[in-house]
Amino acid sequence: MKILLPVDTSICSSAAARAIIAQFHPEDTEVRVMHAVEWPNELPTYLAFAEGPTAARDILEAHGAQLESGRFLVDGIAQELNAAGFATTTDVREGAAKAMILASAAEWHPDVIVIGSHGRNGMDRLFLGSVAEHVMRHAACPVEVVSPAASHALLAGAAPASQTATAQSPAR
Repeated sequence: MKILLPVDTSICSSAAARAIIAQFHPEDTEVRVMHAVEWPNELPTYLAFAEGPTAARDILEAHGAQLESGRFLVDGIAQELNAAGFATTTDVREGAAKAMILASAAEWHPDVIVIGSHGRNGMDRLFLGSVAEHVMRHAACPVEVVSPAASHALLAGAAPASQTATAQSPAR
């Protein structure tokens, strides 16, 4: 079985990794841990208006730091999954998370995508969007969304099945 696990720095991503450990057998299962660096969205504010002779260098250094941070993130989660017996690969991409997750899935053809959800609603959801919802609506494979309530339960050591939602994307 092939599982795609998109991650960010939130507790929801840690819970999604723990959901994989709790729900799937590591034998014959490969997990691809991927992260999208949304550059320049993740550009530190102090560099957004950078000027002077060092501005370009500072921006390139910040870009490199963001990529390195993404690699560190996926490597850490991959190590956690390896310790549980799962085979893992990692993938760090540059671009909008929604597009990069779908691109990774289109190239790698996972059996399922397991993704954490922040549980945003209202104005936050309107302005920030829902990556999990977009992936669920557009992925060509089943998507399991680990909800915020499941995140707390999984991180506390429980794994209630009723706390996660699995959806099959509509046929194309």
